[in-house]
Amino acid sequence: MKRIKKFFLFLSISLFMVSCSSNDDKSDAYGNFQAKEITVSAQSQGELKSFDVTKGAKLKEGQMLGYIDTSSLHLQRKQLLAKKRSVKTRLNNLKAQINVQEQKLKNAKVQRNRIRKLHADNAATEQQLDDIKGKVKTTEKQIQSIEVQKQGVYAEMDVLDTRIALLEDKIDKAMIKNPVTGTVINKFVEKGELVAPGKTLYKVAEMDEMELKVYISGAQLPHVKIGQKVEVLIDENKTENRKLTGKVSWISDDAEFTPKVIQTKEERVKLVYAVKIRVPNDGSLKIGMPGEANF
Repeated sequence: MKRIKKFFLFLSISLFMVSCSSNDDKSDAYGNFQAKEITVSAQSQGELKSFDVTKGAKLKEGQMLGYIDTSSLHLQRKQLLAKKRSVKTRLNNLKAQINVQEQKLKNAKVQRNRIRKLHADNAATEQQLDDIKGKVKTTEKQIQSIEVQKQGVYAEMDVLDTRIALLEDKIDKAMIKNPVTGTVINKFVEKGELVAPGKTLYKVAEMDEMELKVYISGAQLPHVKIGQKVEVLIDENKTENRKLTGKVSWISDDAEFTPKVIQTKEERVKLVYAVKIRVPNDGSLKIGMPGEANF
């Protein structure tokens, strides 16, 4: 009888320990790691003259990686700059003409004042006074005419400056500059290929910080908040987990059905909420890698 009691006592303790172990080992949520991926596309059309991109390479923000053929753009820019120099020469000529006419006007006004005094003393005729007044008015109109021409030349220069700026913008867009610090996860073209605006060149991911996307139930939702610290588990080996610390960065406002990767019918009909947890990456985290979270 004592042996039977001891047996049941041992069995109860064993079941309790298994139950506790099972509860402790079970995480609150499961998911996979993601990275912020940026697709870099061509902004210009032409032959890819240089393209120094290798899958897996680490790139810095603003790093020059290559360029698309810009020879025709440079020729157009050179042509516009030559035209601008020609227009500037015309402008300088007009300014010189205005200087000459202004000197003539100054002299004519001095002569007019002298003839007025002579006319007042009856030493100059009415005709002489009218002639000099006419000369002053004619010179003033000539200056106004040249000023109008000068404004037209200024407008022409503005148009040329705009066209040159547009070409320089196109030349700049032909330069392939990496937008963010990250790792190349895919490459879609090679040097020598023809590309067009919108053509995907490569894809880069920010790997310094990864996001673990998990799904939680409605019952768990009130206990999770933005900024909350989370224990994240990844596989260390077949039997052990490695602990990391993450922070909740996003919680979905809308419920959705459990993702299709859950195979059992009971699990698939449940409504869950997506949650993203940011985790600093020491190099061990990879895109698509599974992870667990404890809130």
